[in-house]
Amino acid sequence: MQASVEAKGLAPHRTRPSTRTIKRQSPPAESAREAGEVAGLYFDELAVGQVFRHAIRRTVTESDNVWFSALTHNPAQLHLDEHYCRTETEFGQRIVNSVFTLGLMVGISVGDTTLGTAVANLGWDEVRFPKPVFHGDTLRIETEVAELRPSKSRPNAGIVTFLHRAYNQRDELVAHCRRSGLQLKRPVKP
Repeated sequence: MQASVEAKGLAPHRTRPSTRTIKRQSPPAESAREAGEVAGLYFDELAVGQVFRHAIRRTVTESDNVWFSALTHNPAQLHLDEHYCRTETEFGQRIVNSVFTLGLMVGISVGDTTLGTAVANLGWDEVRFPKPVFHGDTLRIETEVAELRPSKSRPNAGIVTFLHRAYNQRDELVAHCRRSGLQLKRPVKP
């Protein structure tokens, strides 16, 4: 190997451990988010009526549906049996597991809203699936801040209620839910 490298006129690769370590100092940041440590927003950076149109879109695949259904031990024919769905259902094809759709809808929202700033997910309410999702559908997600209230037991956090909505490539609403979470407030400077 060494000879072929030298024959081509290239310098042989040398492996010598570095003896210098360069440590760069960054100026102090205002918050963890400004330091690039969190992507989500703090409770006090959210406003009722604020809408997020998430940039991430996701095409749902057959693999997504089959794997998710298998992992959650859901043997429903609607998700797994193509022949049954073609001959016995109004859909004419398999439909995507709705729990996958719910998870995808909320998951896509995390990077813009709660990544690094959420304490806990408190629950989902009013979960609805007005239209089915099929293999090959591409979903886009919107999130709206519906309610904000400071936590009574945690002075460093507040409770936020989000409305999540998922639309397919035809702009049909395929899923929506109301989700409550405990969200950190911006850290107080010492």
